[in-house]
Amino acid sequence: MADADLDVVIRQLARQLHTGLMTRAKERRDRFNGLAAKAKGKETGERFKMLAKASMEQATAAAKRLQMSADNVADSYARAMRLAASTPVTVKAEKKAKDKPETKAAKPKTAKAKKAK
Repeated sequence: MADADLDVVIRQLARQLHTGLMTRAKERRDRFNGLAAKAKGKETGERFKMLAKASMEQATAAAKRLQMSADNVADSYARAMRLAASTPVTVKAEKKAKDKPETKAAKPKTAKAKKAK
């Protein structure tokens, strides 16, 4: 996975998230359906069935939005990389440094330096 393009990685992660989200939604739906089966009253059972249906619809919509967003991001990244790969690289010419004198003019010796000799 080290050499994989990031758009492929984005799609793989989105698939994993989609699978996890739908698994949890199905568990929740089954829980509500179980509560509907155990319900004492008819109204309570109907309410739990409606909750099960609504939660599944919401999870499906969220999963679709997640998948669509991931596809858009992956496509955008792939397009940007293709564009970057096709753009020619311009090499700037190095600027010539102005010739500076390498040695500085010798400073006159101070009086202390003369006395030390």
